[in-house]
Amino acid sequence: MPQEVKPYDEQDGKKSQVSRMFDRIAPYYDFLNRLLSAGIDTIWRKRAIRQLQGYNVQTLLDVATGTADVALEAARQLKPERIIGIDISKEMLDIGRSKISRRGLQSQIELQVGDSENLPFPDNTFDAVTVAFGVRNYENLEKGLAEMRRVLKNGGRLVVLEFSRPKIFPFKQLYNFYFANILPLIGRLTSKDPKAYRYLYESVQAFPDGDDFIKILEKTGYKSNQCIPQTLGICSIYTGEK
Repeated sequence: MPQEVKPYDEQDGKKSQVSRMFDRIAPYYDFLNRLLSAGIDTIWRKRAIRQLQGYNVQTLLDVATGTADVALEAARQLKPERIIGIDISKEMLDIGRSKISRRGLQSQIELQVGDSENLPFPDNTFDAVTVAFGVRNYENLEKGLAEMRRVLKNGGRLVVLEFSRPKIFPFKQLYNFYFANILPLIGRLTSKDPKAYRYLYESVQAFPDGDDFIKILEKTGYKSNQCIPQTLGICSIYTGEK
């Protein structure tokens, strides 16, 4: 199992800490995503949803949906009948609902408070499941992956977008310096919660990326698994099927 990294030096579990962290930074989340990634995060999300083109996706579950960026991109590209987004942060979901309402997509996209490791849906419900920058926040990674597989229909497709660790010199060193030093500083000045952005660096370092994550997908029953690195390895798109 990957090393557990929590946002705060407190006794309660990772799940409750992550929920509290995202509630705190929710008002700044979208702005900081664009700023800290120079807008590249929007390209990553588009590429992740592109992995579902050619599949007949009519029902889609977006886990750890946050402010609903992936759900909105899925609606734009795939035009499924129904998208459900689930997240443990109510504040993030409130912002997501406002974005959905502005686009007039309330009848297509529904957001719910829920636990990614105990999904409130029957077996074999969704044609596709997506999760962007969420799996490294799971308290129990294998349980969360198994739950997503449970609610997928047979032949359904999982798409995971997650940060990874670049391997190429000197980009690896520049990336680590930025994540470890510059990003927490910007986060402290902007979101008033420096620990949230220190946690981002630490959780990426502890996450089993690349081939290690593929092995966990295999262990939890996924087939035809792939890892597609993005932008010199800053993040990766993983796909698998039930």
